[in-house]
Amino acid sequence: MFNQIGAVTMINLRSLHQRAGLSIATVLSIALVVGVLLGFLAMAAGFRQTLSGTGSEDVAIMLRGGSQAELNSNLSAEQFRILETAPGIATDSDGQPLVSGELYVVVNAIKRGSDTEANMPLRGAGPQAAALRGNFRLLEGRMFEPGTNELVIGEAVQSQYAGFELGESIRLGNNEWVVVGIFSTGGSVFEGEIWADIGVVQNLYQRGSSMQSVRARLTTPDAIEELRDFAENDPRLELDITSEVDFYADQSGGMADIITYIGWPLAITMAIGALAGAWNTMYSSVDTRMREIATLRAIGFSGFAAAVGTMVESLVLAALGGLVGAVATYLLFNGVSASTLGSGFTQVVFSFAVTGGSVIAGMVMAVVIGFFGGLVPAIRSAYVPLLTVHRSE
Repeated sequence: MFNQIGAVTMINLRSLHQRAGLSIATVLSIALVVGVLLGFLAMAAGFRQTLSGTGSEDVAIMLRGGSQAELNSNLSAEQFRILETAPGIATDSDGQPLVSGELYVVVNAIKRGSDTEANMPLRGAGPQAAALRGNFRLLEGRMFEPGTNELVIGEAVQSQYAGFELGESIRLGNNEWVVVGIFSTGGSVFEGEIWADIGVVQNLYQRGSSMQSVRARLTTPDAIEELRDFAENDPRLELDITSEVDFYADQSGGMADIITYIGWPLAITMAIGALAGAWNTMYSSVDTRMREIATLRAIGFSGFAAAVGTMVESLVLAALGGLVGAVATYLLFNGVSASTLGSGFTQVVFSFAVTGGSVIAGMVMAVVIGFFGGLVPAIRSAYVPLLTVHRSE
């Protein structure tokens, strides 16, 4: 039986060139389905990796109770002064608490390529903001001077938005700014932000002395419980306190799920078309080899061997399509920088990430298309009448 299956399979595969047009069309249609699916999965994975990889276990982020996002939060200068003296907070070499009050403002910028406006975050930051970001380093220029309309921008901003060249002036809303520095934070979400002095941002956007979040370096990751107890016992503080890692992991989940939920139905819809193509190809394969199959049956080959050989041919074409789609998606999209709307109604800059898990999902979809596309033609080949061997050409 295995010898028969092997023989029929080799005959089928060696005759693929006789059906080159249909075979290539099937491979490309399946490759397109896999490419679309992997594109969405790579987008979701890249978005999730950027946000979930942001932050540190020993940095706490504090928001107004129930606000869930910086944009919805509001904290007073009095609350900030209280938090500077809270237990569990680390200090720098000068004995100053590593605490940063920050303001999160939405501004419009022009996206490269499309020349369309997009929301992006302008972060009003204090002198300790850089020390609270892991892997922060200035790539070019310098930090902004307090009290001036100067900006430092994340490395990803330049690739996605126009007008942010070092030393250039740019207008954001009603205000003119000068870009004086470019920073990196090791690929985290902060690289898609622009920073300015918090006092200037408060003044220009009429926020008084308020802020929207407070970040603090903890003496140890476990010190966050001590900080929470302190806040709960002070009636002036009504805060949600989470580690920065947990905060951004929660922020990433919703949008990544939406991207994934869009990608799968679209890929499945396209797979129906690819399934029809595979079905047509395999029917054509069986039709052109009717006499061969009948001859093999007449000399003792089983119908099962003919069916398996046809199914293997379909699965091989599907696997080739899946492989082409995966390789093409990796070469075209992996590591490509993009941006999409995040939970704060601003653009989050991230890079596509084609993961092993998404490639496996794409190959599974390709094999499923090949299986169902070849199933009925395989059954048909198993029941080719023996008299077909006398059919005239």
